Amino acid sequence: MLSPATTYDVAIIGAGPAGTACALALRQSGLRVALLDKARFPRDKVCGDAIPGHALKALRQLDPAFADGLWQLQPLDAVQQSRLVAPNGDSLWMRWKLPSFNSPRETFDAALLELVRANSATEILENTGLKTLCVEADHVRLTTTEGAEITCQLVIGCDGANSVVRRQLLPAPLDRAHHCAGVRAYFSNIKGAEAGLTEYFFTKDYLQGYLWIFPVGQGRYNVGLGMLSETVARHKVDLKQVLPELLARHPALAGRFDGAQQYGRIQGFGLPLGGGRTVPMSGSRFLLCGDAASLIDPIQGHGIDTAMQSGILAAAQAVACFEKQDFSADFMRQYDAQVAQKISRKLAKSYRLMRFLSNKPWLVNAGVRLARVPGLKPWVQKAIG
Repeated sequence: MLSPATTYDVAIIGAGPAGTACALALRQSGLRVALLDKARFPRDKVCGDAIPGHALKALRQLDPAFADGLWQLQPLDAVQQSRLVAPNGDSLWMRWKLPSFNSPRETFDAALLELVRANSATEILENTGLKTLCVEADHVRLTTTEGAEITCQLVIGCDGANSVVRRQLLPAPLDRAHHCAGVRAYFSNIKGAEAGLTEYFFTKDYLQGYLWIFPVGQGRYNVGLGMLSETVARHKVDLKQVLPELLARHPALAGRFDGAQQYGRIQGFGLPLGGGRTVPMSGSRFLLCGDAASLIDPIQGHGIDTAMQSGILAAAQAVACFEKQDFSADFMRQYDAQVAQKISRKLAKSYRLMRFLSNKPWLVNAGVRLARVPGLKPWVQKAIG
């Protein structure tokens, strides 16, 4: 239980991949760090459950044991290969250079938080939501949903697509051209589905997104559909209705879900896309990471890797702030520059490619055919990401 006025050097809001990576990167800084989350772990996080190889690479740079430990998660499915199905039904089979796996976020995020608990002096405050925050001249004052007050020198917003930190310090209307809506459900007994095989399906009607089947262990599969929010709004698409329709009538899926068992209901989530615009990620005494900083990859739709990368960059900026005793907005722009250089430039390329392909199903079909030509497959795979 928090005292009436608890003080820290750094308050990290959100204990998902961005927040936990940030806390782990600060473990030897000597700073007093608090990690707040509105939930108690383990908790579900609606997502595609794909853990990109670059997420494990980021953890390995902090400590190889961190990445090795996550490989022991159960249930998990190491990704052996991927199948991309073009609108005309042609398939492209791919293998990725970096090892990756799929795991329900309920399992993965709880394991990350345990790494923080076991390897740092971070004070973890679960069931502690952020209600308000106020940046003052020499500190930040936070009020939790339970009415407790926290003060800190620096706040790092890692609290996801609906970030309270962003809404209160950098409010902006939803930009549907840079936002994706998604739905997902869990299934078992899918015909033709395999452990270690991730599948992506494109249709000529909804190129600004895709349908996926990702194995998550114990014979279960994360099945979902993501689509650009601009398209959803313009055509009044009900993703929860479209997903089962596509599972029944998509040429490459028809019949595969006959007899499949669904677990729970179809749930929705939002993904703020990176790369299409310049989005501020900091200000006086605050930084934003991960989904709160709009760092979702526009082509593949993943964001765990960029969340962890940005959390580590935020930790480095935090250390620099305390060394220089400079928490000004001007000094914080060093962080924005680092994110732009190491993350956002790649996302910008992905965004441009996504928009270019969005009304050209014939070009997606042609790309899959080209990938069959000896020597061209690596180029196509690199373009995808």
